Amino acid sequence: MSTIVEAIDLRKTYMLGKVPVEALRGVNLKVEAGDFISILGPSGSGKSTMLNLIGALDKPTSGVLRVGGVDIGRLNDNHLAEVRLKIGFVFQFFNLIPRLSAKANVELAMSIADMNSAARSKRAAGLLNAVGLKDRMYHKPAELSGGQQQRVAIARALANKPKFLLLDEPTGNVDSKTATEIMSLIHKLNREHGVSIIMVTHDQKLASEARRTVHMVDGEIESDLVN
Repeated sequence: MSTIVEAIDLRKTYMLGKVPVEALRGVNLKVEAGDFISILGPSGSGKSTMLNLIGALDKPTSGVLRVGGVDIGRLNDNHLAEVRLKIGFVFQFFNLIPRLSAKANVELAMSIADMNSAARSKRAAGLLNAVGLKDRMYHKPAELSGGQQQRVAIARALANKPKFLLLDEPTGNVDSKTATEIMSLIHKLNREHGVSIIMVTHDQKLASEARRTVHMVDGEIESDLVN
């Protein structure tokens, strides 16, 4: 089994004016291909910093962070952008383009890859079918429910065959019934399709849906337990 994320003595310090603030204090973490883990913690625990670092949106102050075998702390901005292309992001707010259909939103994610329009169209339709939106692919976001919009966001995240999905409070903007449906879809992607999942949340109930929960407090991992 290959390792998709590995952190070794990972540290991140931000400057608040002239005051250094340690957001991460020597984190060690390993995520294997096919894993479904949640990173749980309250505001200020360091989980959002972990999300930004794992997603190649920021670089560590020190330590090692390998994403897909590449130490991202050594990369320049252009190479970080290349790493981000191999990660599927799903956020609490769906971030869909309002004027585009569901299918066009998913296709847009593939426009940066070297894929012709026919191939993009076929893959987008297949992904929307896989997330249960076969009959909604030509609807615009405003014509879709919150849960349907999040399904489009998940299909879009899968468009470029990422190494893993990075979920940031994926059910935070939908009702409880829809949240259950979204989590059911995420479980299906993980179990049946082998999609690796890293989910960041402050919600203990949501975190327990994962196979493993990493609990962060004050920039450190307090526990790393199988659910």
